[in-house]
Amino acid sequence: MPKLKTRRATAKRIRITGSGQIKRYRNNKRHLLNNGRKTSKRKRHLRKATYIGETTKTAKNIKKLMPYA
Repeated sequence: MPKLKTRRATAKRIRITGSGQIKRYRNNKRHLLNNGRKTSKRKRHLRKATYIGETTKTAKNIKKLMPYA
């Protein structure tokens, strides 16, 4: 069997924790951050990372994209 390739775009955006959880950062924090578009509370919550549930279909797809993570 040949080695499986890791999808590099996924590897740059997502980390697998030591316990096997999938950690990702939130979107919508690149531009249009002031002048009444995004509140301070919303921007503060966007700073924090979030985890993708183990049983979701997204998690299963990510595991295929990152076979050695």
